[in-house]
Amino acid sequence: MASIRKDILIDSPAAHVWAAVADTGAVHQRLARGFVTDTQVDGDTRIVTFVTGAVARELLVDIDEQMCRVAYAVVDSPLGLRHHHATMQVVEDGASQCRLVWIADLAPDSAAPTVEGMMAQGALAMQHSLAAVSR
Repeated sequence: MASIRKDILIDSPAAHVWAAVADTGAVHQRLARGFVTDTQVDGDTRIVTFVTGAVARELLVDIDEQMCRVAYAVVDSPLGLRHHHATMQVVEDGASQCRLVWIADLAPDSAAPTVEGMMAQGALAMQHSLAAVSR
């Protein structure tokens, strides 16, 4: 099983970043503009459409307000993953910036380069989108 970690420095206060991360139905508007083009939530299921046209169905596992942490699992995607579980956690790093720690565990290992590339693109989009929150 592969594990991919992105530690993203965001030039915005943790409370502003957490508000965007916790808004699980607005990924395309608040969290990763330009990388995610649409997000639909139905109960504990989220359908995410990426700029490439790829669509993933995710199970929203947990939204922990105290820990500023969201956990989700991809349950259907064009990548044919056998297993995918990810978390995003906002960690305060001073008054005007924070870190967004994004970790994904997945199988098969052969999907790791593709998922890592998507996470790298997503990290850049989040860094840009979330820094704009404080402007």
